[in-house]
Amino acid sequence: MESKIKENRFKKMMKSDDFKQKLYKFVFLIVLLIVWQIASTKIGIPLLLPTPKSTFTELYSNVTSSQVMTNIGITMSRVVKGWLIAVLVGVPIGMAMGLSKIFEGILGGVVNSLRQIPMMAWVPLSIIWLGIGDGPTLFMIALNGVFQVIMNTSTGVASIDKDYYNAAKSMGASKASTFVNVVVPASMPHILVGARLAIGAGWMSVI
Repeated sequence: MESKIKENRFKKMMKSDDFKQKLYKFVFLIVLLIVWQIASTKIGIPLLLPTPKSTFTELYSNVTSSQVMTNIGITMSRVVKGWLIAVLVGVPIGMAMGLSKIFEGILGGVVNSLRQIPMMAWVPLSIIWLGIGDGPTLFMIALNGVFQVIMNTSTGVASIDKDYYNAAKSMGASKASTFVNVVVPASMPHILVGARLAIGAGWMSVI
């Protein structure tokens, strides 16, 4: 009886979409490694295309290197600091733009204009303004992420259904209470999306 139950479970697992997806990924990975090995052997130039074995060996030596880990820690620290600056600056601006048409009119054009400027164009200015060191790096990380936070926060606040505001007013809620209990929770998904995009943008600009 037990063996039949196990057999049925195994059959169900084999037929499940989750198992199939994992199997497809595993097969794809194996095929990719085989193609990689064949291509690297045929080219015969390690500098151009190293073999999987040499690549993983070098990866292991780097992961176990204290110097590499220290440098990764410094880079991660910069990304987190720049990301926090982007969130702390972007969320209030996005909230203001979403809640007030006046702020939207004043800041909307400025934000849209600044975010069209290529990031590389800010590099010389950041060095002139902040000098050599962590300053320009943090500035670039924060700048690359702040627009993501602003736009998503503003969209989230502006898309809140007016029925929520009316319900809060009908219950005698103050503006502060409405902001804390309606605006913040309702816009939080958009804020989190902006924060996630900002940290991705920060990694792209860290160099």
